[in-house]
Amino acid sequence: MAGKDAKRARPSGAGRTTGRSGKGASAKGGSPKTASAKASGRSDRPAPAPPPATPAHPPTGPLRLGAVPGATPGRWISTWRERMPGNPLELIALTVADQRAALTSGVVDAALVRLPVDRDGLHVIPLYDEVPVVVVPVDSHLTAADELEASDLAGEVLIVAADDVLGFTADGTMTPTFAPLETTDSMAIVAAGAGVLVVPMSIARLHHRRDLDHRPLRDGPTSTVALAWVADRTTPLVEAFVGIVRGRTANSSR
Repeated sequence: MAGKDAKRARPSGAGRTTGRSGKGASAKGGSPKTASAKASGRSDRPAPAPPPATPAHPPTGPLRLGAVPGATPGRWISTWRERMPGNPLELIALTVADQRAALTSGVVDAALVRLPVDRDGLHVIPLYDEVPVVVVPVDSHLTAADELEASDLAGEVLIVAADDVLGFTADGTMTPTFAPLETTDSMAIVAAGAGVLVVPMSIARLHHRRDLDHRPLRDGPTSTVALAWVADRTTPLVEAFVGIVRGRTANSSR
């Protein structure tokens, strides 16, 4: 009886079979981590990098941009509106006489100015030079040439506007008998046949009239348009506009 009881006490084959079955399942089915990933539909590939974080405090408010007569910021303003939709750009008309004061007093954040300008305390980036032109009546004999030289103006009354930016003089020209007038009024005087006027080409186009014409002055002084702002007021908005003017892309760094 004792021998039969001992024989019954031996472990059954079910326990051994269970052990082998577990080992085989582990080898065949892979690691628990892999099985879990498959079951959940996850991939073992590394996750893609997150997109760049947006600034916690993006610049707010408008950019106030000053511009002297004849300056042409249109293409930069268009780019600004595309890149900075949350920051309106306010274009403020300036005269050459008050361009520096508008910057230093804070009327504008940055400005397209005409050189020369007192650079003390300012950052100034020259942008382009404008060709000078001679504005004449539409029926003037001077329109017979495609270009003029200073010597071609001998015998003409050379009108210099009160807001002149070129300081041009020419030997053999005559001085007007009337006081200097602003550019708009000076154009009217030229149209009346009382003289000629030398201005940057953009000014001639700005004040275009059907009774006036103009010709490039080959040996005349150019006028440089520049971007200027107060050095210690280089705000993020000013930096953004400077980048646009310099041709930086939206993703380029400073």
